[in-house]
Amino acid sequence: MPLYLLAILALVQGITEFLPISSSGHLDLTWIGFHGLGAVPAEMDARQELVLDIAVHVGTLGAVCLYYWRDLARMLLSLFHRRPDPYRRLIILLILATLPILVVGYLVKDLLPYLKGDLALIGWTTLGFGLLLWIADRSGMTLRSIEHLGFKDALFLGAAQVLALIPGTSRSGITMTAARALGMERSDAARFSLLMSIPTILAAGLFAGLEVRKIESATLGFDAVVAAGLAFVSALLAIAVMMAWLKRSSFLPFVVYRILLGGLLLFLVYSGTLAGWGWQSGL
Repeated sequence: MPLYLLAILALVQGITEFLPISSSGHLDLTWIGFHGLGAVPAEMDARQELVLDIAVHVGTLGAVCLYYWRDLARMLLSLFHRRPDPYRRLIILLILATLPILVVGYLVKDLLPYLKGDLALIGWTTLGFGLLLWIADRSGMTLRSIEHLGFKDALFLGAAQVLALIPGTSRSGITMTAARALGMERSDAARFSLLMSIPTILAAGLFAGLEVRKIESATLGFDAVVAAGLAFVSALLAIAVMMAWLKRSSFLPFVVYRILLGGLLLFLVYSGTLAGWGWQSGL
């Protein structure tokens, strides 16, 4: 795959994975754009595209693990402490928050490919869940931190994360929305959302990897390494910028972006503009 396409794919994933704007929706839009422009090599099939999707997700997983390496190290060390430890409790919270999407994701895994590439769906979810984030951010109090989360709260956040199976919803966006609805401070809402992403991305990557484990291609392997590296760097920068922003301001810029993008997609779909360009709404 041409280097410039790999760079675009990696940057899109790296920048959008942890911002509340939907990486899955943006990845779908990127692939739709590549196909619409005829830029994808003829020999590349859906399984090879999935390999690159896995690669950029691995890159973003590495970025969030590096950013929160102190939290991860403290959680690991807490397993060897006999006395009560807040980081051991954090492990339990993250496990509870991850269980819903593992169960539901497994049950509906055969239905998910039918949602991929649906521009109308991405437009509505981008717009709708963007407005929901705005409502939760404006109305939610800012009194609670991660230390105040209970087990029921973790399950609530995990249930919200299930909605991210719908393209355009945004895993980070919906979990931050739910956290703000619980009254969590913005930076803590983002921090817990990012920590939730680690087991979720890992599980999704392992499952997807089983689907494509028989593909052998030296060129594809090199492309995957390049894409993962670029996604890692861009994701690390995106996390740092977002966390710095949320310590002093609100989610409003992300809401505005989602409204504009969702509105644009819906206009393109329902005005027939895409059909006029000869593009399809799916892959």
